[in-house]
Amino acid sequence: MSIKIEMLRSFCAVAQAGNLSDAADQLGRTQSAVSMTLKQLEAHLGNSLFEGERKNRLTLLGEQVLRLSMSQISQFDNTIAAIEKTARAPQGILRITAVPSVAISVFPELVRTLAERHPSLKIELRDTDTQQVLESVGESWADIGIASVRKTLNGIKTTLLFSDQFGLVMSADHPLVHTGGPLRIADVFTHSFLRNALCDQLETPAFSENLGKADITVHNTQSLLAMVRESDWVTVLPQLVTEIAPEGLAFRTISDLPDMRNVYLYVREQTSSSRFVDEAVAIIYEATQRLTVNPRAKLAKFPV
Repeated sequence: MSIKIEMLRSFCAVAQAGNLSDAADQLGRTQSAVSMTLKQLEAHLGNSLFEGERKNRLTLLGEQVLRLSMSQISQFDNTIAAIEKTARAPQGILRITAVPSVAISVFPELVRTLAERHPSLKIELRDTDTQQVLESVGESWADIGIASVRKTLNGIKTTLLFSDQFGLVMSADHPLVHTGGPLRIADVFTHSFLRNALCDQLETPAFSENLGKADITVHNTQSLLAMVRESDWVTVLPQLVTEIAPEGLAFRTISDLPDMRNVYLYVREQTSSSRFVDEAVAIIYEATQRLTVNPRAKLAKFPV
């Protein structure tokens, strides 16, 4: 017997409801049918998913299976929705996902141009972190992805799109904004530092050694920028990330931190929307090249 998606759906319904009756009502099935499905799943796994018969407490295995099942169900439902939407789209659907700092700069022009050229084309955009960009492209949700790391994915062409410099981001009235002379790594870590996922890409030894001392990590960029703006904390980010920053922040280069963030373009080689993909890629290249010719001009509201 193999595990079917409906078995996982039944298990999740019971785990969340805490009893068979409510779960059966939610699923539109009888209690006995749901109970039998759970027994089949537990028999296949060789272990219990619930402690006792009341179904209101999960075992350790049950907690892990619930987390994985919820993810799988969500992915399955999204795939079905995408298939149905594609079937209703006469010209097809073009799906693009990108890290927020690039999305905010590229998506408006991309959508405007494609909508003018192809009024009936359906376009779906998603801005998210690098890991989810890679998952979206790798799992065929997206035709095009833009991410801040290079990874080899089957059936996907990966090219360097652009690079931008890392620097210190802080409140506009932070003491480090107006210090005389060049800013150095040692200066950065004399202040309260917020770590973020992009910091792990920096390879300069002096920075890496100090990074391990940071106690707080913030994964959401908007939350990170909000915290920096309202406090004495500082963080290190690529300069283009400040495109999505609110007013009241400053960016300064760090003289002994030469690291650059490399941003990569991921394009599916086999897709039903290939002719639109080629157009979109050309627009993305043009937009990012203009964006990075003189990034300081686009970041004029941030003291450097």
